[in-house]
Formats: sequence, C-alpha cells, structure tokens
Amino acid sequence: MPTIDFTPVFLSLKLASLTTLLLILMCLPLAWHITHTRKSVKSFLAALSTLPLVLPPTVLGFYLLLILGANGPLYHLNLPTLAFTFPGLVIGSMVYSFPFAFQPIYNAFEQIGKGPLEAAAVLGASPTDRFFTIALPLAKPSILTAAALTFAHTLGEFGVILMIGGNIPGETQVLSVAIYEHVEALEYQQAFILSGGMMLFSFMLLFTLHYLQQSQLKYNTLPQKT
Repeated sequence: MPTIDFTPVFLSLKLASLTTLLLILMCLPLAWHITHTRKSVKSFLAALSTLPLVLPPTVLGFYLLLILGANGPLYHLNLPTLAFTFPGLVIGSMVYSFPFAFQPIYNAFEQIGKGPLEAAAVLGASPTDRFFTIALPLAKPSILTAAALTFAHTLGEFGVILMIGGNIPGETQVLSVAIYEHVEALEYQQAFILSGGMMLFSFMLLFTLHYLQQSQLKYNTLPQKT
C-alpha cells in the first residue's frame, strides 16, 4: 500500500467549504438585485456573471495573477500580495466557481415571478420581509443546488488554482494539483487512490442533492391539510 499524504484532501475540503459559503452569501443578494433591475442592465450583468464559464481557466488565472501578484494593484497600495497563498486560492476559486453559485439562484428568483411578491406587498410585507419569507423559501432547492455544484466544482479546479496558487505543500497544494504531481512522477497508484476517492465523493454529493430535490418535489405535490 503506497504512502499517501492526505493534506491536499483536507486543504481542498477547506477551500471548497469556504468558497461555497462566501459565494452563496454573495450571490443571494446579488441575484435578487439583478432580478429586479432593468432588462438592459440585467442582460449585461447576467452575461458578465457567466463569463468564467466560457473563458479558459488559464486566462482567468493569468489576470488574477496580475491583480493579486507582485507589482499588481495590491503591491502598489502597500497591501500584501495574495498570489501563491491560501487566501489567493479562495479569491481565484470564487471567481472561477461564481457562475455555478449564481445561475441556479438567479434562475430561481426569476421563476418566482412578481405574483407572490406583489401579493405579500399588498398584505403589508416590506421588501426585506418578502425576500426572507417568500423568495428564500421558494428558492431553497435551487440554493442547495448552487451550494452542491459550487462545492463539487471547487474540488475539481485545476488550471486557475495552479496559476494563482502554484504547488506549495500544506499551503496551496490542493487535491487536483496533488494528483497531477503524482502522475508527473509516475506514481499512478497514489493518483488512482486520490482520483477514485474524489470521484466517489463527488458522486455521493450529487446523488444526495438529487435525492433531496426529488423528496422536496414529492412533498410539494402532496395535498396540504387545511
């Protein structure tokens, strides 16, 4: 049995958890705001939010490296540079995984429509009340989807992570980078174990999400007692 360092696994789980939490907290108010903006502005912001989906990871990583690295804006503001650090990985992961958190939440808010919100407004609910008592409960399945997709996508990141974080053991060497290093060193057994574990974990995560969504859908279709 080959010796395997599981530090990259724990680092990846930490990165995915933190990225998911921050993105969900960011995308909830942002998606809600964009949903209620003018169509022209909405189209521009929606297109901008999906840009990381079509750009190569190396392009995103390159610009993040320019911004967060030496001689970037942070350096000229006398702030510590974040390239090749764990906080830099978090920023890079948030940029790259942003569409996976934003799109499901945005689509859910769009599908709610104005009817339920206007009805709540007639009953005296404030905008804040409508958001927390109407929008969030109705969007709950999509929020769970966004969280699961963001978490799984962050675990599998490679290009952006490698460019902005490098391969520093214990600091920026996440699971995908560790697998790549094992393959480069022809350590196929270690790479197989880590890859298999990652595949199994991702499958179980998505399976659980699908099961919860189906259970929620079945519950919503049941006749409610009056």
